[in-house]
Amino acid sequence: MSVDTAAVEAVNQAFYTAIENADLDLMTAIWAEETGGGQVSCVHPGWPIVSGRAEVLRSWALIMANTPYIQFVLTDVNVMVHGDVAVLTCEENILTAGDEGDSSFAAGKVVASNTFVRTPEGWRLWLHHGSPVLQGEDDGDDEEEGVA
Repeated sequence: MSVDTAAVEAVNQAFYTAIENADLDLMTAIWAEETGGGQVSCVHPGWPIVSGRAEVLRSWALIMANTPYIQFVLTDVNVMVHGDVAVLTCEENILTAGDEGDSSFAAGKVVASNTFVRTPEGWRLWLHHGSPVLQGEDDGDDEEEGVA
């Protein structure tokens, strides 16, 4: 594993830790500053695109304020580094408080692409795009029936 790959994975893990701990200060430190006319962007599952650092951070503040519990287990993590840009793709296996409050939990899966840029301060998040994986009751039955 290269030094850059390890650094990108560390910032990515800090991103999910910030969400789990509702740590807006850490989240703020992770996102890139906007320079040269470029905007950071975020696509939360089911939301329209959120553009601009202030708006992206505001969206995370709203999510954190309205999420009593969330935990991420990342799988299928893949990092590609090309110069000063890195793309990390992964599956977010999410456990969160259910509709019944503290006594229930809900699980889901999101595939995510996180794009990072190298800055003088290190790797910073430039784009987060999460897309829900739709799962139905009969998921997995297709293989048994010979349907690929």
